[in-house]
Amino acid sequence: MDLLKQRIQTDGLILNNSLLKVDSFLNQQIDPELMMRIGEEFVNRFKGEHITKILTIESSGIAASVMTGLLLHVPVVFARKRKPKVTSDDVYTAKVYSYTKGESNNIIVSKQFLQADDSVLIIDDFLANGEAAAGLANIVEQANAKVVGIGIVIEKSFQPGAQKLTGAGYRVESLARIKSFSNGQVNFL
Repeated sequence: MDLLKQRIQTDGLILNNSLLKVDSFLNQQIDPELMMRIGEEFVNRFKGEHITKILTIESSGIAASVMTGLLLHVPVVFARKRKPKVTSDDVYTAKVYSYTKGESNNIIVSKQFLQADDSVLIIDDFLANGEAAAGLANIVEQANAKVVGIGIVIEKSFQPGAQKLTGAGYRVESLARIKSFSNGQVNFL
């Protein structure tokens, strides 16, 4: 997706050889027009699939997921990283390690939002080691629902996440695939 790659090149900040900061359009400040184009691209890439729900993890995957859900006319469910007091104990849960934050979280989704007859598209902002997407897929499988595919906004292809997920049999569609960072530049596949 050329528009996304351009934004990464112009507005992304490389912090080291493995971290990219995209706070100005994706992770803190959100560019709604870009998110709509991202939603359109996910709809196009998963065209022909029967999707009944979109599942993401709070918080950076929500914007792209909502735009995709709007275009598909399906609900968006997000996994919480902490259980609110008002949430019952009737939840699906998975442990997920965040590469960026360097911490593990138990993510939860209330059982009322995922059923066995759901066909779920998982969407996340970044794919590095595949922990978040694998955790979300685990939650879908706990519900006896079907994972239609995994949509990723930015994939760091030099890390093992995509191979891990495709090796587990999941269809992964990444909108921008980063080969490496060198000399302050992003190199795409």
